Amino acid sequence: MTAFTDRFSRAVDYARIAHARQVRKGTHVPYLSHVLGVAALVIEYGGNEDQAIAGLLHDTIEDCGTAHEAMIRALFDEAVVDIVIACTDASAEARAAQADPATARANWYARKRAHLDNAIDADDTVLLVLACEKLHNARAIVQDLENPTVGQAVFDRFNGGRDGTLGYYHSLAHVFATRDVAVATAFDNAVGRMHQLAGNAPRQTLRALDDSRSEQAVGCG
Repeated sequence: MTAFTDRFSRAVDYARIAHARQVRKGTHVPYLSHVLGVAALVIEYGGNEDQAIAGLLHDTIEDCGTAHEAMIRALFDEAVVDIVIACTDASAEARAAQADPATARANWYARKRAHLDNAIDADDTVLLVLACEKLHNARAIVQDLENPTVGQAVFDRFNGGRDGTLGYYHSLAHVFATRDVAVATAFDNAVGRMHQLAGNAPRQTLRALDDSRSEQAVGCG
């Protein structure tokens, strides 16, 4: 059994302060709920203290800025910050620079495809945290799809839209199954339910969807 020390308690406080003014997309739910949920999944699926701490801090660079990299390294060591960096597909500063929606959407596909490529070769220690984060997100999307006051509108929150989001999660499910990650079955079940609630949308990978968009753009030229 993994023993947890005051490092974990300090990481909870760090996450609480870093995400203090943030909420989950399209909701009034404090963002802290997400990182606590990810850490809980990491622990549930056998992660150690470093991985659980990384679960708490996985979005600090992405949502709060690059200054957190040095702070996390100093407070929680290299192993933790390496996982956090691996879970980051773009810093808060980089995302803020994408001012217009069209650029944000185009860059979304590029970022997610690069993130998928990195996940394929990620260290097992990193992959568990990444998979737990995506499982928590997938379950949140399913919960909103099941909520009649939200439903399909949940996809409006994401730059990838309905098809891009479904393609991304299907691609992740393929990576996690190929790598035999502990959460692979639970994640695939969540993604299957997501597709079902989205109207039995065919399971296509993000790469196939993006290639299709590129072909259409060429055809319209």
